[in-house]
Amino acid sequence: MRHEERDDYHGWLLGEVLLIGLLGAALALFVAYPTLRNSYELPHVRLVLDTAVMLAAGVVALLAGIRFSVDGRRLDLLLCGGFTAVAAATLAFAIVPVLGGQPLHRTEAWAGIAGRLFAAILIAAAPFSKRRTSKRGRALGEVLIAVTIVLALGWGIAHTAGDALPPLSDVVTDDPPLLLMGSLAALALLSLVAMVGFGLRFRSRRNDLDRWLCLAATLALFAQLHYVFTPLLSSQYVSQGDFLRLLSYSVLLVGVWRAIRFAEFGRAVAEERARVAREIHDGLAQYLFAVSTHASMLESGADPERTLKQLKEAAAAAQQEARFAVLALSSAGGSAPFDSALRRYVDFLTADGQLEVDLDIQDGIRLAPDEQIEVFRIVQEGLANVRKHAGAQRAEVWIGQRLGRRIVSVRDDGVGFDGTEAAAGQGLKNMRLRAKSIDGGFDLRSRPGRGTALEVVLRA
Repeated sequence: MRHEERDDYHGWLLGEVLLIGLLGAALALFVAYPTLRNSYELPHVRLVLDTAVMLAAGVVALLAGIRFSVDGRRLDLLLCGGFTAVAAATLAFAIVPVLGGQPLHRTEAWAGIAGRLFAAILIAAAPFSKRRTSKRGRALGEVLIAVTIVLALGWGIAHTAGDALPPLSDVVTDDPPLLLMGSLAALALLSLVAMVGFGLRFRSRRNDLDRWLCLAATLALFAQLHYVFTPLLSSQYVSQGDFLRLLSYSVLLVGVWRAIRFAEFGRAVAEERARVAREIHDGLAQYLFAVSTHASMLESGADPERTLKQLKEAAAAAQQEARFAVLALSSAGGSAPFDSALRRYVDFLTADGQLEVDLDIQDGIRLAPDEQIEVFRIVQEGLANVRKHAGAQRAEVWIGQRLGRRIVSVRDDGVGFDGTEAAAGQGLKNMRLRAKSIDGGFDLRSRPGRGTALEVVLRA
């Protein structure tokens, strides 16, 4: 374990211990002084709390489902199923039945308890699931169908049991129904399992989301413990446990939001690595391969005079390409202005006097970071083609805005070619792909004896 990771884990663990201590002390105070375990007749507040919990659980379920569709981890599948069950049970059994102002019936109340138990089982099992699923769409559909079936069965059983179930209570009694106490104790136990599971996952994997899931499970645990000591089944009253439960889902939303931000950052890092690898492969690696090939030819007894000349040319080209790559990467990374990097490239290209390049970058034109590197490479490829194949003496590069569109244009006075015959060249394919990668349009016009003009229209 690295030093930074160890400090991060120890800091989190200390915070978790302090939170458990504070929540445990508050719970002990409520247990020692029963008069503090109050319930409040606030039906509208209860409806608002249930709605907030339902929306938060739905958002978490949606995001977990998206993560599962991308990564295929069963952890996300179980989280999606669990929070879908929470959202559906809360909506069906706690919100819809009281929208007309009528009190919650016994059937819906006990069906809601059953739905919460099923959801808690899935969430508690999530941190201990380590495998991935290949058939993601099918697995997600099966879980959602299972959630629907279990909730329907829970309501059916509660409806069939009817009067056999303990009645609702609007006040805290000294002798609550045993079934209710057992259900609430089971919910607390499952929250404890989830807290330990996500804590162990964070210790071993250092995944930021696991830390927030553990924190949310801790708050949920003490919410359930408050329910144990304030056992109410009513849509008219709220207790301390309801507020802790809402706080648990609020913390969970913060954790999921952070996970999304980290995922975006990680994806950006991966894209940047892929871009750097492409730059090296498309440019420097090719010249280094040529250097290696000519060195091998010398070892095999090739003509030294001719091979050494080719080796020097390949080494010089590799050195120049390395400079070009540094300029391109620095301009895209923000450490060098795009226009100055491109001007330096043109200076390198025209240093031997074989080609004159007129570079015009319109004042005020702005390119996004991803556009800068691709435009740089398109211009580089275009001028390289002019130098190698066009037999041109002069080329013009213009980057500016025309009729509300941002345009990159490269023109030359060379021999030109039949565009239909040369359209399949690798250089042109690369430029088309680069333009497409930044949602730009690519157009090439050339006629024998009339030179060549390429134009890229950047995205709006």
